[in-house]
Amino acid sequence: MTPKLAKKARLRFDRHSGRHMVIYPERGLALNDSAAAIAMRCDGTRTVSEIVEEIALEAGVPAAERSSLEQDVVEFVALLAQKGLLEP
Repeated sequence: MTPKLAKKARLRFDRHSGRHMVIYPERGLALNDSAAAIAMRCDGTRTVSEIVEEIALEAGVPAAERSSLEQDVVEFVALLAQKGLLEP
């Protein structure tokens, strides 16, 4: 699976709150730093495994601890899909 944000969803940085948000018609989803790192990589060019690997390398997460990170990525991607914010 190569998750990609839907055309109706836009990743934006809100200067007032200092946080990233996924903006979609009449709604918004405020993201913490971890969720923003995942959403930024949902561009249709990376698999979930590649997203996990990139974030793990960037954050210096040892291989033994990546299963927790992978679970977080899978859950967030599933949430985006549930909200209709990923391309089919």
